[in-house]
Amino acid sequence: MIPIAEALKIIGRETRSLKTEAIDLENSVGRIVAEAIKADMDLPPFDRSQMDGFAVKSEDTKNAPVRLKIVGESAAGKGFDGKLKSGETVRIMTGARVPGGADAVQKVELTKESGGFVEITETTKAAQNINGLASEIKKGAKIFGQGERITEQMIAAIASFGYAKIKVFCQPRVSILSTGNEIVNVSETPQKDQIRNSNSIMLKAFAEKAGAATRVLPLVRDDLKTLEATIEKASENCDVLLISGGVSVGDYDYTKPALRNAGAEIFFEKISLKPGKPTVFAKLNDAFVFGLPGNPVSSAVTFHLLVRTAILQMQAAKNTELKKGFAVVAEKIKAAKERDSVLPVSIETDAKGRLIIESLRFNGSSNFIAFARANALVFVPQAKNLEAGDTAEIMFLP
Repeated sequence: MIPIAEALKIIGRETRSLKTEAIDLENSVGRIVAEAIKADMDLPPFDRSQMDGFAVKSEDTKNAPVRLKIVGESAAGKGFDGKLKSGETVRIMTGARVPGGADAVQKVELTKESGGFVEITETTKAAQNINGLASEIKKGAKIFGQGERITEQMIAAIASFGYAKIKVFCQPRVSILSTGNEIVNVSETPQKDQIRNSNSIMLKAFAEKAGAATRVLPLVRDDLKTLEATIEKASENCDVLLISGGVSVGDYDYTKPALRNAGAEIFFEKISLKPGKPTVFAKLNDAFVFGLPGNPVSSAVTFHLLVRTAILQMQAAKNTELKKGFAVVAEKIKAAKERDSVLPVSIETDAKGRLIIESLRFNGSSNFIAFARANALVFVPQAKNLEAGDTAEIMFLP
């Protein structure tokens, strides 16, 4: 068995970044940026009013209330091109260009307009209610860098600087294969000794959230020759092949023998991890292959620890591991004697604002029911129980 850290080191050593492509900005959420995103103009591109009111010379208002002559209007998209003289003002709208000669804006609520003049009822200070030229960002400044994942919140900023198309890393092509005589398709009614194929759908969702383009392959029964042929063919048409099931040492666990027979290079096949000990990482043709345990929770945990990392590394993502933190244990969590444990938990906030780890109750084949409530993983060191009140390391699920 190798430690979790060693498994991640091997994955980092073997995986490579994919090529890049230019895509429409509107389709880019979730993709990894492959270029520096820079401002092509100052923002704001002029001194901009923060509110509706009147643009003034602050010096004119020092003895407020004062009466000023209205000489024009500045609206968003149609600014006032003249220059204010002492004793003059311009009506101005939110977002409009502040005219030359003005250095402040008084909000409309503190004015009284009548007959071409306006009374400014309170004094103003220089730069009051104005966003100055380039106060948000200067032309040429970097907004986002290579390796950042595009979120919905980033789109407006990128669009503001003319990136109708954006350069991103190509999506890893991930194929998902479930094995086992007991597995039937989700649409079927399981007969005696059968279960539905929940893992393929789950892994597809996880992989797509990590930025991959996925496809689910037809189920393969427990037959060595068939599995070997399926794996070999699948590896020719993807970047990552995920195999769910058949990785242990039982009489019908054929994933590892099939990989060996197909000529795969196996980097590791046993990790000091609970759950997930028999996880396999290999390479066949140009595809990286992960053999994951068939147990849904084991499959989910190993995906988030290992597969997700590989998928993000193939996109040259800046952050490839789960976001970490610390939380307080609510009740005892038992450790495994010979392996580190990474267990799904629910994180809640108590009345004191502390993050609290609530253990999930697992019970055989219903593991995925409890996992549905998980929002984090807790790290439990080998042979070291976590007691109530202990502070433990957690990894937030994406």
